[in-house]
Amino acid sequence: MQKTSTFDNSNKIKKEISDSLNSLNEKSQNYIKDIITLINREVGVNKVLSILLFGSQLAKNENEATALSDCDLLVIFKDRVSNHHIKEIEKYFIALEIKHDFREFDDNLSRKILGVINQTTGIFVSHFLTKKKYWEEIVFHKIFRVNRVFSAVFAPRRIVLGNILTNSSILYGDDLRENIRPNIQITMIDIIRSTVMNLMISLFALAISFLKNLNSIKYQLNAIKWALKASNYYCFRDSKNLNKIIERFTSFERPNLQKKAKKYFLDFLQLRKIPNNNMRFMIRSPYRIIKIHVQAIIFKKIVKRRATSKIPIKNLEPIIPDHTFPLRV
Repeated sequence: MQKTSTFDNSNKIKKEISDSLNSLNEKSQNYIKDIITLINREVGVNKVLSILLFGSQLAKNENEATALSDCDLLVIFKDRVSNHHIKEIEKYFIALEIKHDFREFDDNLSRKILGVINQTTGIFVSHFLTKKKYWEEIVFHKIFRVNRVFSAVFAPRRIVLGNILTNSSILYGDDLRENIRPNIQITMIDIIRSTVMNLMISLFALAISFLKNLNSIKYQLNAIKWALKASNYYCFRDSKNLNKIIERFTSFERPNLQKKAKKYFLDFLQLRKIPNNNMRFMIRSPYRIIKIHVQAIIFKKIVKRRATSKIPIKNLEPIIPDHTFPLRV
């Protein structure tokens, strides 16, 4: 009787979210369906408040889905689900990521170390399990189950959450995004944290690039992507696709440097499709990550200066009239 009920509940929730899955590729659809079955079997869907899909798998970001893309899910449980229970089912989620090729499995020691780094930072992790109280209190390391010290020191927490609020869809349950939106206040500290974190990841990728089997450029490409996403959100408070963000930040360059920036970002987009350790690109990337963040800081300073001088701003994009580009303080 219990097995029949579990099966029926699983089918019911799959049917409920089927329309949301139609825009996803078959691989992601199968992964999410298996996740639903797992949740219903191990916890029960009645203990789930909300399931969010965010990131490159959303329909509006379809051009971003590449070999590096995972399928980002945030599952928010009711508070009565114990932390121990959530930790226990974590291994089943990891097994499903491996099954659906969203996570690599290898007994190689170096890959095991990278696996720990991934879990500590949340890089290349396709599921995040949390509880309602952690979500509403914005306890970042509990929401994304990352290292607490790393979260406190390096993670641009409000920018990450802000991106999720503007770049996610509800697959199942209640929409809890508005519960925290008023508390997401972005400051320069967040963009500085983003600079440090993505620069560290980029330099780490460069440092281990001699280990060819690790294809470390995927970490650097991820750092560049998040540098662009974070800086864009800091400037515009939206979550456009990568092509649009690249267009914006290329326009920030001086005319004589725009061609060089376009070439770099074209290489970036191509390498996302077919990752390989292109050393010329990798050596240039730390500087580019710093430059992206500096451009965002300068942009915000210009916006603030114009706002305080009461110069009317009619258009949302670009916020500063065209003649102010490239950026000049």
